[in-house]
Amino acid sequence: MPKELFGTDGIRGVPGEYPLDDATLFRAGQALGDFLQAKKPAAKPSVLIGMDTRESGPHIAGRIAQGLRAASCEPVSAGVVTTPGVAWLVHAEGFAAGVVVSASHNPYTDNGVKLISSRGMKFPDEVEARMESGILAAQKSNSAVPPAAPDGLLPARKLHDDYLAALRGAICPGAKLKRMKIVLDCANGAASALAPKLFHSLGVDVVSIFDKPDGRNINAGCGSLHPEAMRKKVIEEGAALGIAFDGDADRAVFCTATGRIVDGDGVLYAAGRYLKSTGKLKGPAIVGTSMANLGLEHAFDKEGLKLARVPVGDRYVLEEMIRTGANLGGEQSGHIIFLDDATTGDGMLSAVKIASLVSIAGPLDGLVAGLKIYPQTIVNVRVRSKPPLESLPEVVKALAEAEKSLGNSGRVVLRYSGTESLARVMVEAERAEDVERFSRSIAAAIRSSLGAD
Repeated sequence: MPKELFGTDGIRGVPGEYPLDDATLFRAGQALGDFLQAKKPAAKPSVLIGMDTRESGPHIAGRIAQGLRAASCEPVSAGVVTTPGVAWLVHAEGFAAGVVVSASHNPYTDNGVKLISSRGMKFPDEVEARMESGILAAQKSNSAVPPAAPDGLLPARKLHDDYLAALRGAICPGAKLKRMKIVLDCANGAASALAPKLFHSLGVDVVSIFDKPDGRNINAGCGSLHPEAMRKKVIEEGAALGIAFDGDADRAVFCTATGRIVDGDGVLYAAGRYLKSTGKLKGPAIVGTSMANLGLEHAFDKEGLKLARVPVGDRYVLEEMIRTGANLGGEQSGHIIFLDDATTGDGMLSAVKIASLVSIAGPLDGLVAGLKIYPQTIVNVRVRSKPPLESLPEVVKALAEAEKSLGNSGRVVLRYSGTESLARVMVEAERAEDVERFSRSIAAAIRSSLGAD
């Protein structure tokens, strides 16, 4: 049964409105606490709470903390910290669980709550479903919820130092970053203080932009979704590298010295080749998603590498990596998992790795020179229902025509949105005209069969 509260990335919404209203937030904290207590711990469970820079973060964290205390758990604050920072700290420092208050790359008007297990990973679906049942049951019974009160949480700064020390330890052997000029776009988010501090400590000549959060400017025309300003700064400064994080810094995109934007596909290509050359690549394949560019797959073939595709979502990437023993995987968006170093995608970890490779092997332009990105488009079609797409004759016919014509020089991915009444048509091919032609014909077939009035 689909979950009502938990999506692919926790509970998301508008602060003050369901499901981020005070009552639901309190019950979410209490449900997490009840789950931890059901494991009959020997000591009072401690739960680490971190947040990004949205103005709504402290209040949401406070309500979660109240719910945890009601379940006899002890909330501990990491203050403003990245999502992967919470994941690493929970696992490394022995917390029973973690909570991240963030809406990642969304605007400040949104927020969310992500729950992290003691292993530093998202909880399995069945555990989230169990906690959700507790929240909804309490809501249905209209159980009492105390009024909001000061959370009493003080940031534990030593935790930040521990996390940064771990990132410094992830530098590739032989890398020397001293005096390398790097532009950091911190998205006015969780990396605003941490990323400059990390790279300054490595001797980097840091040029930091969008590092002055005011509660409302997170992701606003900056960061990984808007790397244009970062690219411009790289050219102006003559920097060796540009790095743009998103609001909670679980992803990063890069810019070469000549201004080429390198997304997650480029990171997988550069890192995969390096790990193979040093004998450190594990597993039968590097794990990507259905959205990984076909050009990456073809470039991997030339390097003797394999790409395993899974559905979109870092949860599925991680599951496949663990299942197959792979140590590298990620998404086109820049969410990359270096499993030998961390259990989740970490933009600052990716930044350290790519900066290391540039130091060791030369400019990023050269590291991704063998990767040809095929033209790609995504067309969203609003639908009135979501039957299996393969059950629609018009769609099947249009898809078969596209696949026959494209052969190995292109591909089509059809899927429904998990959160909206949309069908998504993704087409990529060597020729832009083929992308336009087939995305239009397949979208028209879906619209004819299912289009909403």
